[in-house]
Amino acid sequence: QVDLVESGGGLVQSGGSLRLSCVASDIFIVHAMAWYRQAPGKQRESVASINNVGTTTYADSVQGRFTISRDGDKKTLYLQMNDLKPEDTAVYYCHADGTVLGPPFNAIDAWGQGTLVTVSS
Repeated sequence: QVDLVESGGGLVQSGGSLRLSCVASDIFIVHAMAWYRQAPGKQRESVASINNVGTTTYADSVQGRFTISRDGDKKTLYLQMNDLKPEDTAVYYCHADGTVLGPPFNAIDAWGQGTLVTVSS
């Protein structure tokens, strides 16, 4: 069972753009979603989040450069990354809070497998 599938990572030059995508499976109802990242030798950190009514939050380091959004079905998450910098190099992870469809309707805390973003100077 794979709950979240990410795509869109790659190698880009400083100042360039990338868009990450994350698709949630149909086995659960998704509530809030978020992007995290983990650079080599560093702890995983929050990048941006969006809740069920569209309220967004951003880390100070990406404010004004990154935009998080969701499709109308609220199961596809995006991260538009502009003006990328070498310090944005990291593995980016999608995260979702949800409720499993069907009894006993357990809460789910899902992570994607990660997608690597490399920004060259």
